[in-house]
Amino acid sequence: MDRFEDLSAFVAVAEFKSFSAAARRLGVSASAATRAVAALETRLGVRLLQRTTRSVTPTDAGERYLARARGVLAGLAEADDMARAERDEPAGRLTVTAPLMFGRQHVGPLMCGFLERHRKATGALELSDRMVNLVEDGIDLAVRIGELKDSSLVVRKMGRTRRVMVAATSYLDAHGMPRAPEDLERHRLIRFSALDRGDEWRFVRKGRETRMAIAPHFTTNSTDAALWHAERGGGLTMVLAYQAAEAVRAGRLRIVLAGFEPSPLPIQIVYPASPYVPSKVRAFIDLARETVDWNFVDF
Repeated sequence: MDRFEDLSAFVAVAEFKSFSAAARRLGVSASAATRAVAALETRLGVRLLQRTTRSVTPTDAGERYLARARGVLAGLAEADDMARAERDEPAGRLTVTAPLMFGRQHVGPLMCGFLERHRKATGALELSDRMVNLVEDGIDLAVRIGELKDSSLVVRKMGRTRRVMVAATSYLDAHGMPRAPEDLERHRLIRFSALDRGDEWRFVRKGRETRMAIAPHFTTNSTDAALWHAERGGGLTMVLAYQAAEAVRAGRLRIVLAGFEPSPLPIQIVYPASPYVPSKVRAFIDLARETVDWNFVDF
């Protein structure tokens, strides 16, 4: 292996915490990945990875080296892509996953635009609120909402959305407008179970986020069902802003308790870290940056 291949092997092993998983990602044997990392450590004269029978983790020196190594490989991949872009049209199958409702409303049209622009490419859009493993499931990129814990993914922030509490005007006229979270105790509540775990909702008081237990009148894992019931005067529900945006703009629902909302959540496109980013992935992200507005904070 040359120096850049040694560097790629080290980054992959550090991110996957496994020589065998890194080797599969790079398309080499596990022994080749092991030799590459050993050669890099020998050349530097420092141990970069701590190896045990159960795991492989970067040493302190390895963590510092990893940050710089990622930058070097990303720069090389970007330079290669810029050169290839002059002749290479994105081609092959692009597989994208996204949350059900957001995917239906926003990612589907983006995928259609991508396929119209890049005729040599084919697309697959998988909509699910389940968090899938991109590498294991063969997914090129994902649209995800909320803070991410997986540090092995490259993140491109595309917008933000709020948690909003909404109700129909007819319901508010009949039952009154809640002025504080405590007022919810005398209201009918509709819980969208995919938003938070357990029967509780999040609020912000004096700059601090708190959770309040609720006793929902109706619980569903369907955003459509929660909003449908709310629009017909069934009570108050908490959903993400993009989910309720059309009904709020049309006047079928009103936002309440806006002053107690938690901080907005990021909307992001993510993809597995790799020394080389396929042109189809880069082209999809570029199209998103050019054509979509995924900011659902002010509406």
